[in-house]
This record gives sequence, structure tokens and C-alpha cells, in this order.
Amino acid sequence: MGKKGYYGNFGGRFVPETLMPALYELEEVLKAAKKDTSFKRELHSYQREYIGRPTPLYYARNASEKLGFKLYLKREDLCHTGAHKILNALGQALLAKRMNKKRIIAETGAGQHGVACATAASLLALDCVIYMGEDDVKRQRINVMRMEMLGAKVQPVKSGTRTLKDAINEALRDWVTNVRTTHYVLGTVFGPYPYPELVKYFVSAIGREAKRQILKREGRLPDVVVACVGGGSNAMGIFLPFLKMKDVMLIGVEAGGEGISTNKHAARFQKGRIGIFQGSKSYVLQDEWGQILDTYSIAPGLDYASVGPEHSFLFESGRVQYTYAEDEEVIEAYLFLSREEGILPALESSHALAFLMKNRKEFKDKIVLVNLSGRGDKDLTTVLNRLKKDGA
Repeated sequence: MGKKGYYGNFGGRFVPETLMPALYELEEVLKAAKKDTSFKRELHSYQREYIGRPTPLYYARNASEKLGFKLYLKREDLCHTGAHKILNALGQALLAKRMNKKRIIAETGAGQHGVACATAASLLALDCVIYMGEDDVKRQRINVMRMEMLGAKVQPVKSGTRTLKDAINEALRDWVTNVRTTHYVLGTVFGPYPYPELVKYFVSAIGREAKRQILKREGRLPDVVVACVGGGSNAMGIFLPFLKMKDVMLIGVEAGGEGISTNKHAARFQKGRIGIFQGSKSYVLQDEWGQILDTYSIAPGLDYASVGPEHSFLFESGRVQYTYAEDEEVIEAYLFLSREEGILPALESSHALAFLMKNRKEFKDKIVLVNLSGRGDKDLTTVLNRLKKDGA
């Protein structure tokens, strides 16, 4: 990080003045927590005994034989609550306790971050409100029921495109109003500083474990690491320990939706440009007047108009390649892993698999590591409806 709060030209904190004290407080609390042995001991205890870490590194033998390269899956889908999101949610809930805040709020698209926050709030006896776009409430009904069962209030957002972008707007409005008593558990490596750094700290366990596990299994580093990119938390988590290792190719896969030549996608690096959105400077899908464009993805967790600022820095520096996969390819990948390995991957993670399947010849005989960021049970209705529509 160069100038404080910035990754090269990206980042910062573009928020109303009323939120600045809360961001300063959060920055100081994080700094102190990182040095506090008792906090780290409590965090690691929850990671090990409650979340179930380390998650396994699984060699996907059947899929590897079909694809022509060695495919390893970092099984974040086996975390408690079914996705890597619990790492960040629980970490931030612990910080909220240190700040004596009794209420947390969050936004969610796919529902996994909402379930993770509701779980952490239940565990630590915090009040919890989850903002969720009305369309995502319909798409992720099971996760909505899980959140409510855990004691959280799910607040549907009916404005805008009724997806993740609008849920974040509502969560920010709530935070401005209740900042003295409430901590906003932002769900990815986005937003005003220190959120990108804060979330990266909590999800860094993914990459540390994966690096150690692949070295033990193969005796060397992977040739390629691939992850889906919405806001970018799971990708940042697994990329982190490999960033300085230039021989390891890093690839982030965005939502190509129905094609990036249409207006139904969320491919920020393919079709976006630099702008300021929801507290941070990064790549944003916007029109020529700077109005935020509607986005679309079959995977709700990738349906977002911007991306974490450090990803924008890594894109412009060329250290990470960013590409995209389209819905049809994603469904094919979902079915492929389900049938070859008995693992239902989240539609978000299926983007990474779809890219590899489409470009399998480029990776012949390589060692490839994919972050399987979440489980795909939540997406069954979406997949079945899509197959029915396609007449499969």
C-alpha cells in the first residue's frame, strides 16, 4: 500500500463526514487487535473449533483426468455456514464487541455473507439486521430463512435493481443514522478504508493454508491459482501469499452474464472504468455521465458494479489477469463438478471452473488451484429453472 488507504491509485475513503470518526475508530481497533495476543488467540480458536479450519485441499482426480491438468480445490464450501464469508463476519463481530457496539448490520447478495453475519451475531449475542435486494431475497429464499432462523432481521431492498448494489446503499444509510451503536460488517474487500485491509486480514487464512497444503502435497507451488471475483474477498484471500511469487499465475474470473457485448453482465475490468462508488475509488461499471449501470449475473454474489480497490491495482500492474465466464459456461461447470466429484459448487465459484474448462488446453499438465468459495445447494433452484428454460 502506498499513500495511506490507497493501493496505487485506488482506494481511499469517500464517505459523509459523519462516518469518518467510525472509520478512524475501526482503523485503531484493528491495529490494536492485530497486536493483541488474547484477540488473536480467541480469533484462531473460533476459526479452528467453530468454523472448522483448516479447510481441506482436495485433489479432484476425476475432474483432473477429464481436464488434462491437476485440479486442486480449496474447500471453503466446507466452512461452517457453507462459505468463506464466515471468516470475515466472525472477525468483524469480534471487533464490534471490542468497540462495545451491540448491533451489527450487513448487506448480502448470494446470502452467504448474511448467513455468516447472522451466525456470528447469534454466537456473540449481537442484534443483527441484514439488507438484501428484493430480487436476491427471491433467488436465495433458503438463505433468507436461515438468517431469520438464526435471529437476524432480513430487510428487503426494493429500490434500484433490487440487488447487492442497492442493499449496500441501504446499509450505508442505516450506518450513518446509527453509527454510535452499530457496526457495519461490510462483506468484501471493498468500501472506504480500512475495510479493504480489514477484510483482507480476516480472509488471509485461506491463502496461508492453501500454500502450506499444496507444498506438502506436491512439494512445490501451483502453476496457476484461479478464483471468482465479485467484490473480491475470496480471490484476495487465496491470492495473497502468492502475490510476490511471479512464477505463479493468478487469474480472477468475473461475471460475463449473458455476454459482455450485452448490458447483462458484471465484468468491471472488461467494460468498466475508474470511478468513485460506495466509498472507494476503483473500476466501476458506469455510463458516460458517471451514472452507475445496472448489472447482472446468474451468481448473486458477483452481481456488483465495482470491485475491491486492490484488485484494480493488481489489474493495472498486470500481476493478476482478470477475465470472465458467461452463464451458459457457468451452468456447465456447475454440473461438471457435481457429476465428476460429487461436489455442488456455488455458482460464484463455478465461474472459476468454467474459465478453466473453456481454456483447458492452456493448462495441460499444470498444477491448478481453485478456491471453491462456497457450496452450491443455495443455487439449486436457479440451476433447475435454467435447465428447464433451456429444455435440458
